Amino acid sequence: MKPRWLVLLSLVTILGMLATACGSATPEVVEKTVVVTKEVVKEVQVTKIVQGKTVMEIVTATPPPPEEVTLKIWIMPNGPDPLGAIQTEIDEFEKLHPNIRIEAEVLDWGSAWSKITTAATSGEGPDISQLGTTWVAAIAAMGALRPFTAEEIAAMGGAENFVEASWQTCNPVGSGFTVAVPWFVDTRAIIYRKDVLEKVGLDPDEAFATWDTFDAALARIKEAKEAGEVETYPIGFPGKNDWNVLHNFAPWVWGAGGEMLNPGNTAAVFNSPEAIEGFKFYASLFTKGYTPPDVLELNSAQVDGMFPSGEVAMIISGPWMVKNSRTPEDKGGFAGSVAAENFAVHEIPAGPAGRFTFVGGSDLTVWNSSKHQEEAVEFVKFLVSKESQIRYGGNIGMLPAVKEALADPTFKDDPDYGVFVQAVGHGKSYPAIAAWGPIESAMVKNLGALWDDVAGVNGPFDPDTMIPARLNAAKQEVDALLAAGGG
Repeated sequence: MKPRWLVLLSLVTILGMLATACGSATPEVVEKTVVVTKEVVKEVQVTKIVQGKTVMEIVTATPPPPEEVTLKIWIMPNGPDPLGAIQTEIDEFEKLHPNIRIEAEVLDWGSAWSKITTAATSGEGPDISQLGTTWVAAIAAMGALRPFTAEEIAAMGGAENFVEASWQTCNPVGSGFTVAVPWFVDTRAIIYRKDVLEKVGLDPDEAFATWDTFDAALARIKEAKEAGEVETYPIGFPGKNDWNVLHNFAPWVWGAGGEMLNPGNTAAVFNSPEAIEGFKFYASLFTKGYTPPDVLELNSAQVDGMFPSGEVAMIISGPWMVKNSRTPEDKGGFAGSVAAENFAVHEIPAGPAGRFTFVGGSDLTVWNSSKHQEEAVEFVKFLVSKESQIRYGGNIGMLPAVKEALADPTFKDDPDYGVFVQAVGHGKSYPAIAAWGPIESAMVKNLGALWDDVAGVNGPFDPDTMIPARLNAAKQEVDALLAAGGG
């Protein structure tokens, strides 16, 4: 980029030449206005008196072309073709900003936390990164993330432009800063086989209305399986080996009236009587024989596969299953199968305290270590534009985090995606505190042990004693993490 002093010196030379060429009388400069954009002089307006007459001249200076920059973005394996999906957005962005190049790297979820925290502590991170919603506060506490300004947030439509539960994850409690913006939403609903429910005489709206009707519906499908009327188990869900183990329990805890932490985020309360009832109900879906016997050893991906294979009549999963049901088998989906032809979605049934679902997903962050922060913010703005949100969400099988895109007919009026859009209205997320990362790790460990109890690994399962015991032990561990100053 040409230095500002050189541009100004060139203009002074130009003005001197103009003065010499304007007649025998020496012109007197009466007034001049300099228009400056990003420190580049673009136009000089000069009013002069030449031989007794007022003359106005405009001298323009062509600004140098924008500096070419390269940005690096770290993303996770979003959708069946992670690089292809983000490259589509990169191509569209680079058309608008030909001086900016974007290089994307896909991090595996299993190793991403280690790589991101190493980058945060070393100060050598990417320009932009995707972060899971529950990771933002912890990475921000390491000083790695650049806060977005009020003007930048306003340019993205303001806080009200984003799904509320997602926006909460971008503002660490007590920080006063917005260190991320929501990118896409992961929420949960029940995916079921219409033909199975029809065969056993169940109406979906009644079957999924409350915990009691849900339990009765599962019992009816189990009875039909035992009688040879249907071949599927009623439901499948993962157990101790799942990375979503806490998210799987959360809707039932909230539905029972429980919470994870107290209002001040100073102590765990997931061992309250209300929360315990939620844990009990969810565990009972296994102990009553509604699932295949091996599900508690499986993860989410494995259980998701039980649905298209016909092993279970329903699963609790996310919007990516909609895309999978419409994707051919040779491209990783199960379109054309019996399960796809009878694919339907319903919200999770309401518990004593109401209907709730977990809302997660991912946020976008700009790193303090970036040498091109303004350009990085421009790419983030592009990724949360309505057009990009609709296109990218559809390509990866997730919901947009921008309300305007979420309300687009592409999602809202779709018979399957539309149910997930409704579920977002009943969604909750976890507190945005720095300690949540280690808290979640502790909960995954303790709830994994609880699933062992449920499976009978540690002797006959007694929900009235074993569930409170596990939760009380988990509370001690979580309270210690909170007391260490991570809240």
